Amino acid sequence: MNILHTFDFESWRPDIDKALRHRAVSALEGGGVIFMPALTFSLKEDEKRFLSPAWSDGKSKNISLRPNGGLKGAIGNEEELNALQRMIHRYATETTALIHTLYPEYTPYLQPANTSFRPCEVENRKSSYRKDDSRLHADAFPSNPTQGLRLLRVFTNINPDGRPRQWRVGEPFIDMAAKYLPDTKSMLPGQAKLMHVLNITKKRRTPYDHLMLQLHDKVKWDIEYQKNAPQQHVDFPPGSTWIVFSDQVLHAAMAGQYMMEQTFYLPVDALYNPQTAPIRVLESMLNKSLA
Repeated sequence: MNILHTFDFESWRPDIDKALRHRAVSALEGGGVIFMPALTFSLKEDEKRFLSPAWSDGKSKNISLRPNGGLKGAIGNEEELNALQRMIHRYATETTALIHTLYPEYTPYLQPANTSFRPCEVENRKSSYRKDDSRLHADAFPSNPTQGLRLLRVFTNINPDGRPRQWRVGEPFIDMAAKYLPDTKSMLPGQAKLMHVLNITKKRRTPYDHLMLQLHDKVKWDIEYQKNAPQQHVDFPPGSTWIVFSDQVLHAAMAGQYMMEQTFYLPVDALYNPQTAPIRVLESMLNKSLA
């Protein structure tokens, strides 16, 4: 089992030919991890001061920059926060250029979401099982339904002390779904509308979102699955970057500190092969629409 697909890019705007792009597309949409061991995000000299968890407000796991420009989760004076925001925005610019270069068909449809800086250690972080990201899972969020949009995420390890970002990566999405889908339940009539009216969800929760949340929770709850399911341990060294569809790739963050991350939303029909999307996989398994 080897889910990593390695590319030797050293630039956020790499020269790439048709054959290499085809390999990058097939690997990503097929549920692989695009691994670029030499693609680094270098901090400017005055940005190295941010390599400390002291910049976190302690309320959020991450320091996030929203697409509208709002910084969340950080503490500091105006000058410090502005500098931190510029650093995170620069990462957003670089990752956007990378995705446009590798996957040009996505460009007209790519929707930027949050960009984050993660200064805190993830190992032994205390949380409920649903929020425990050291357990294998595919991303799904209770209050923020995707309605089938893909979650495309770029990560870069910027640890200054030589420490890797340690992940576990699980079996193919369809294999996990086959195990747990029979135990899922449909929403109650009117449930999605009521949750949206009460501001429990930011958008209407679709049958797809409802299923994905159940799969997310069932996988995290099942300790035997976490221990014994097919999985690969991966160390992402400092100075490396990787790309995944996190709604498709089962992943668990085991250890590491100081990472950058960019999330994009992407409509299913913007994929080179839409049938690889989790919503299409689940619809095929259930023989019904989940929109």
